[in-house]
Amino acid sequence: MKTKFIEEEIKYIGSQLAPHWIYKNFKIQGDSIVAFCGECEVKLAEMVDIEDVINNEPIYSKYMLSFITEQFGVSLMEGVLRQRLLICIIKELLEERGIFVVRKGDDLMIDRKKLSVSIATKSITSVLIHTGLNILSEGAPVKASGLTSELGITDIKDFAIEIMRRYTEELEDIALASAKVRGV
Repeated sequence: MKTKFIEEEIKYIGSQLAPHWIYKNFKIQGDSIVAFCGECEVKLAEMVDIEDVINNEPIYSKYMLSFITEQFGVSLMEGVLRQRLLICIIKELLEERGIFVVRKGDDLMIDRKKLSVSIATKSITSVLIHTGLNILSEGAPVKASGLTSELGITDIKDFAIEIMRRYTEELEDIALASAKVRGV
């Protein structure tokens, strides 16, 4: 899996969760994960999560660290498992920094305040995952926690690169583990 931290700010509006968005915009072909910072505003028309649409819950963050991954040859069920793996890796990294995190499915909570948004979906060619972590919490439509504003994490780029590294290594290790056993 290829990784890239994108230096320029990008406003995440939901339309980026599309097949080949990473390839078209950053010339990274195949299984990949990218991270970037910027405002996040997903209106109901761009929402992939039907439950959020039904509940009239658009997403907004003044400043968010976003991850988008596209993976090929993967079912939606496996994509959701990979999404949860990414969330667990983020949780572990935060806990290594002494931050108590509660995971509820694909949500990360700090002191009952939402730190993350995440969705996995299937396109005609791939599985796509978006996971966003609030950097700043003010202005969010729900009680929110932020990496910098509440948790004191200021090395956002390094933090993102470490998450992508661990995620990639974990997926590679899973592939190796499944290839080293004999069938019974």
